[in-house]
Amino acid sequence: MSPPRRKTALLTDAIVTEHFPGSDHPESPARYEAVRNSLAAAGLMQTCPPLTPRSATKDELAICHERRYIDLVEAEIASGAHELSTGDTSVGSESWAVSLRAVGGVLQAVDAVMQGRASNAFCAVRPPGHHASQARGMGFCLFNNIAIGTRYAQQRYGVERVLLVDWDVHHGNGTQDIFYRDGSVFFFSTHQSSWYPGTGNAAETGSGPGIGTTLNCPLPAGSGRDAVLGSFTAHLLPAAESFRPDLVMISAGFDSRRGDPLGQFLLDDKDFADLTGMMLTIADKHANGRVVSVLEGGYNLSGLAAAATAHVKSMVDPPAGGMGERS
Repeated sequence: MSPPRRKTALLTDAIVTEHFPGSDHPESPARYEAVRNSLAAAGLMQTCPPLTPRSATKDELAICHERRYIDLVEAEIASGAHELSTGDTSVGSESWAVSLRAVGGVLQAVDAVMQGRASNAFCAVRPPGHHASQARGMGFCLFNNIAIGTRYAQQRYGVERVLLVDWDVHHGNGTQDIFYRDGSVFFFSTHQSSWYPGTGNAAETGSGPGIGTTLNCPLPAGSGRDAVLGSFTAHLLPAAESFRPDLVMISAGFDSRRGDPLGQFLLDDKDFADLTGMMLTIADKHANGRVVSVLEGGYNLSGLAAAATAHVKSMVDPPAGGMGERS
């Protein structure tokens, strides 16, 4: 018997196309358009309830970022800078406003899931966020969308334990930094090693109160289903069983798909559907099914669109048993 369909909310917001990091930049407005058009073609825009976009406040950004950094980003963009002084993050005139909407959209998704208006949610936002730390933007990221959403869920809804899973081909160093000393957030990552940003060694396991709640699985170039899903099965599932999260957050980077220009992993659309099924299985057992997924990387437009659509389809109609068999 197939699992029942779920009420999957979608956050889409055309304003995100106004963040323009440069004509030859891989993190282009076309990424959003490819994802949205694919979701629409699959009928998901018509059947999944939409979330109303909103802008985050500076106070909301400050639950994860230092205020001096927030003010720096605002000031540098207003001055006409083309790159943040903190790192390799290209910006344009509308990047401040767009970044606030990206964060605010994720908060809307958390509200919908925590209030029971949706079973789970997917946020098609940009710029991505998982490289942004408390006081530094880098790697296309200004603010850490998913980290802010995680802390917001804890502060507004009293969520005690959050599992944050990152399957982007690049290690989410900013997310790890934000929660490295925090035992209430379990951060799990599969990523290509050695690859940008050069972090995510298996020996990085947290510190202080957070010791043991960071779990990195660095994998070599050319890794595919066996290595990535095998890491989830061998390492994440038992960790989640012990941690027992109240909410599952996904940094959904699709640059780990075969053919991406910025990654060398070999996952395909079925693999992302099955990874999604695993996350839903964990959430069903421990978190009343609550999952919020946030778009990170993915730079081959057709591949990004297909993988994101497979991901959302699996959120709506999970594979039986949480992970389908390879045909």
